[in-house]
Amino acid sequence: MQLIDSTGKENTSNQIYPCFEHNTVADLLQTRSMTWRYYAPSANSIWNAPNAIQHICVANGTTCTGADWTANVDLNPVHVLTDIGNCKLRQVTWVAPSGQNSDHANANTGGGPAWIASIVNAIGNSWVASGNKCDYWGNNSNDATAIFVVWDDWGGWYDHRAPKILAAPQGGYQLGFRVPLLVVSAYTPVQVVDNTPHEFGSIVRFVEQNFGIQEGALTFADARATSDLTGFFNLNQPARPFLNVHAQVGAAFFLNDKRPMTAPDND
Repeated sequence: MQLIDSTGKENTSNQIYPCFEHNTVADLLQTRSMTWRYYAPSANSIWNAPNAIQHICVANGTTCTGADWTANVDLNPVHVLTDIGNCKLRQVTWVAPSGQNSDHANANTGGGPAWIASIVNAIGNSWVASGNKCDYWGNNSNDATAIFVVWDDWGGWYDHRAPKILAAPQGGYQLGFRVPLLVVSAYTPVQVVDNTPHEFGSIVRFVEQNFGIQEGALTFADARATSDLTGFFNLNQPARPFLNVHAQVGAAFFLNDKRPMTAPDND
């Protein structure tokens, strides 16, 4: 596979097959004995990040066979709902939706908002739904879940603010058009709008600081990011009681959805 270099050209001398090989957030977590899981609608897709890392995938032809892959990658996103209900949610969890629920322009069926709501509601109601076995929201324990809802691109819609062009050495990895970021937790103040520029590396920095890992340890986007999103949380306030997010359909719809899953992006 040829890679596009910082000038926008495919560089024939810079090829990767079949996977990249570098340290990841998952590796940092495992050094701290922290658990992780990645939910994705398919194995052989660029939208499944673990399949791009050789020591996680351990590719046998086009099939990932690695121990970390087998233990931590789930190829049915709806399983996040059953894992929450069974008190089996990992400490750090990534969930990539199916195409039907992706919000990707012209490639979805409008299920995105309800899909997100079903996950948030499962977290918020986990104390009661699990029979008081787990409390992922944090009403009755010292632990609470931080939920970050992000989009991978801007959907092709108009943005009146042009991306900031970064100077070297960061210039080979430029910022793109703005995308939304929603933060949900028991310790996030109500109706807060933060206009501070963040980036995807900020989420990695949040994971690092939350689990006692040196911020910027991966020396890439996490090192370049100027924030770790801790400003969205006020740990000095009591946990806010959970209020259900209203949606057209609930978790039962997604748990019983038999439609073949498509990729979350068809570009």
